[in-house]
Amino acid sequence: MIMKQFDLDKLHIAVFDTRKAMGDAAGHDAAEAIRKALSEKDTINVMFAAAPSQNETLAALLSEEGIAWNRINAFHMDEYVGLSENHPAGFRNFLKRAIFDKKPFKSVNLLNGNAEDPEKEAARYSQLLKDNPLDVCLLGIGENGHIAFNDPPVADFNDKTFVKIVELEQRCREQQVHDGCFEKLEQVPTHALTVTIPGLVQAKAMFCSVPAATKAEAVYKLVNRDISEACPCTILRRHENAYFYADKDSGKDIL
Repeated sequence: MIMKQFDLDKLHIAVFDTRKAMGDAAGHDAAEAIRKALSEKDTINVMFAAAPSQNETLAALLSEEGIAWNRINAFHMDEYVGLSENHPAGFRNFLKRAIFDKKPFKSVNLLNGNAEDPEKEAARYSQLLKDNPLDVCLLGIGENGHIAFNDPPVADFNDKTFVKIVELEQRCREQQVHDGCFEKLEQVPTHALTVTIPGLVQAKAMFCSVPAATKAEAVYKLVNRDISEACPCTILRRHENAYFYADKDSGKDIL
């Protein structure tokens, strides 16, 4: 059930009474956008975030009917640099478990955090995204307001490339422990490949799912702070077709 909904600048915001209701709504709306894009083009491009915050949304999306998955090119938005290729916290592996191995995508395009030359890998994936403009992007936000791994110290609304290597802010690394992806901070990599903010917001439609009390501060800042790199997710308020979903825990300070 929706507890509150409103528009802020161009962003459509809804707060739901449960995490499942939030995910069901986000997954359904994303499916609608995917079906619409597929009705207009032979092949479409969809980007996915890898995080526990996306579990309910991805489950709802997977349950939707009428999606020609074999006409979808899949992409993801970030990957740790140097993490073991088989580590369960790797974002490639998260998304394989959550969705990539569950549907017959036309292609699954993975960022390689173990590439010998991470700069070349960033350039490769950046060109791939420029050659395949995004139709739909499913994302979340971090405890520090990041989208993908664009933490406040490295976020740039005017990045010239679509993918770059970044050093992760400590609060971002701590979030990975809070989420249960790593047992302790020392295990969390210090650097990652990330799709930049211009690489994300070029998507024609964006669906942002943000549950849990750990995200309440970031949700409050999204709504109450100026649009700036100090809270990177505020850029969603400028997007022409973006939708933001919170549950009662993450949205408690904007109800």
